[in-house]
Amino acid sequence: MWVVKIGGSLGRDPLLREWLKLLSEQGGGRVVVVPGGGGFADQVRDYQTQWRFNDLVAHNMAVLAMVQYAMMMQGLCPDECPGLSLAVDDESVRKVLRNAGVALWAPFPLLREAADEMTNWDVTSDSIAAWLSNRLNAERLILVKSSPLVSSMRLGTPIEAYADREIVDPSFMRFTADVPYPVDVLHKGDLATMRELLAPTAAGCLHACSMAGDTTAQR
Repeated sequence: MWVVKIGGSLGRDPLLREWLKLLSEQGGGRVVVVPGGGGFADQVRDYQTQWRFNDLVAHNMAVLAMVQYAMMMQGLCPDECPGLSLAVDDESVRKVLRNAGVALWAPFPLLREAADEMTNWDVTSDSIAAWLSNRLNAERLILVKSSPLVSSMRLGTPIEAYADREIVDPSFMRFTADVPYPVDVLHKGDLATMRELLAPTAAGCLHACSMAGDTTAQR
């Protein structure tokens, strides 16, 4: 099972629909999509700057921003991406994967009543995607971003290089320290690369990925 985080920076980009089509066509049964926050989260930052409410409130609002982005993504191509299904918790993620679909995660479980290590702006959807990957025992984590810095870096670049250039959030290294799965960052234009990554196991994915779905959320 792979976790693919689609950055919020693609929220107004025509390529967003192309990414969703690709993942729907080739990722059935094995891909969980994590939404960024995008412009929805930017509004949270703006309101916090104006009204000075605390980071716990901002965290919960940012989680709901990710939910809005997920819902928007599901609505972008209902006919062309029939396998793309909202999943709100571990059980529904497993169900979507067992049915050979692509789970579009709406992170309601991250809403908090008290502050913890995740309720601050050093933890963005990058680290949240890593957190989910750890929770679901993922086989791979891929972040899709718009930054031109990403286009100059090759697949397999150590994640430290992305942290040094602030391409990932300040907490990302903590959530990915010593993980057993590969972590990659792709530029939004790397659709062909993603297609190649998915292709080798696409034909025989259904059974294997259904089995993988049964092992999710055991941490």
